[in-house]
Amino acid sequence: MYIPFENLPEQSRIWIYPSNRKFSDDEVTEIEKELTEFLNNWSAHGSALEASYQIRYNRFIILAINQEVHPATGCSIDASVSFIQSLEQKYNVDLLDKMNVTYKQGEFITHKTLLEFKKLAKDKAVSGNTIVFNNLVNTIEEYNENWEIPANESWHSRFF
Repeated sequence: MYIPFENLPEQSRIWIYPSNRKFSDDEVTEIEKELTEFLNNWSAHGSALEASYQIRYNRFIILAINQEVHPATGCSIDASVSFIQSLEQKYNVDLLDKMNVTYKQGEFITHKTLLEFKKLAKDKAVSGNTIVFNNLVNTIEEYNENWEIPANESWHSRFF
C-alpha cells in the first residue's frame, strides 16, 4: 500500500532507477499515477507492502518499502522489476542499466556510460569533487546521507 515517502522509517529498503534521459513534466505526472497504482497493489506472499516512491530531478525513480512491516521477497522484487521494465518500454528509457554514471555538471545532470565517465576522468573533464549519484545506497538513511556525494567519496573514486 502506498504511503507518503516521508512517513517511511530511515531503515526502509530502497531501489534507485536512474533514467538515461530527463522525463518531461507530463511524463512525471503519468509515472507518478502508475507508481501509486503499482504500490497500492504491491504485495509479498499476499501481504501488502508499505511502500512509497520519489521521482527526483525528473530523472530518478526511487522505490522504498518499510521492511519492518513486511519485507520484500523474491517474487515482490521481481514484480517491481517487471513494473520498471514496463516503464522503460512505455517511455523509451533505460532504467535498469547499472553500467552508467549520473553526475552533476553545474546545475545540470549528466548521464554517461561507465566507459565515457572513465575517459572524462582520465581527461580531467570530471574530478574527484564532481558530485555523483551513488545509486548503490540501500536504505533511506543512506540515501539521505550518501546519495549525492563527491566522486572521491564513492565507488567512482577508482577512476581518479
